[in-house]
Amino acid sequence: MSLDAARLTDAIARNGPVIRVVVAETAGSTPREVGASMLVWADGQEGTIGGGALEHEATQTARAMLAFAAPDRVDRLPLGPARGQCCGGAVVLLSERWDAARVLALDGPMHARPLPGQGPEMPLPVRRMLSRARAQGVVPTPGIVKGWMIEPLAPPLRPIWIWGAGHVGRALVAVLAPLPSLSLTWIDTDRARFPDKVPMGVTIHATQTPGTLVIDAPTDAEHLVLTFSHALDLELCHLLLTHGFRRLGVIGSVTKWARFRSRLMALGHGADAIGRIDCPIGLPDLGKHPQAIAVGVAARILSDTAVAATAPTESHARTGGTSA
Repeated sequence: MSLDAARLTDAIARNGPVIRVVVAETAGSTPREVGASMLVWADGQEGTIGGGALEHEATQTARAMLAFAAPDRVDRLPLGPARGQCCGGAVVLLSERWDAARVLALDGPMHARPLPGQGPEMPLPVRRMLSRARAQGVVPTPGIVKGWMIEPLAPPLRPIWIWGAGHVGRALVAVLAPLPSLSLTWIDTDRARFPDKVPMGVTIHATQTPGTLVIDAPTDAEHLVLTFSHALDLELCHLLLTHGFRRLGVIGSVTKWARFRSRLMALGHGADAIGRIDCPIGLPDLGKHPQAIAVGVAARILSDTAVAATAPTESHARTGGTSA
């Protein structure tokens, strides 16, 4: 898990200052791992630290912090009969108020700050971790070191463009939007096709000529083409093959894809280029229900993310206590 500046920025732009609650330390059996976090504002929240009663209590505390402009706080909370939970472990929660200025101050591959009540002088182990992160790319896992909270900053967001706001498009956005480190762009021909409430972090575009937006897509974006029109799907595949992409998937049957291959070749695209297009998308064995397609697509994205996450990391569990 990592501290996601882009999601913080989006949440603050929509709701004003927010409280970020992060699991800073765990002992025994707990609902979530160190680094799990949620954002809380006056009338909503995003993310989860798990635990039902634990999360409810942390949410109420966060809203009180906002209402009374209270300072950051750290709480050690046992899990057990007192909270109606069976985990039996304990968590340390760090609750911090974030506004636009605080986000802008973030810099480098990791964020280190003293827990409330700790002195401002950075301990030597933390300085060494920061130096290794900047010089060698050794990114630390989240946790507490000598009374300081250490978190890696989220890597650049992975751009995913979803073309179409029908049943499958809505299911895809509902499943993908909560996942970390994704930047979703959602396009359709009519604003009325989008839901009234678009998930946080999703950029929407409504235009009668979706193809004109292809030029704005990063060449490392991943595209999911599933509009209401086969002709529009074909146009987008043609434009994206010309523009460049990391991955391109189009919804369709075997018959549809056979016709698309023939027409794309007639438009001048080679077999190797056309072969980079995935059709169908998702995991066909799961079925054709919109949510089943969305789950299959998400599974592939998460699988890619897991492979990318094998970069060097530095573990520092139990290298220092807390002030809680």
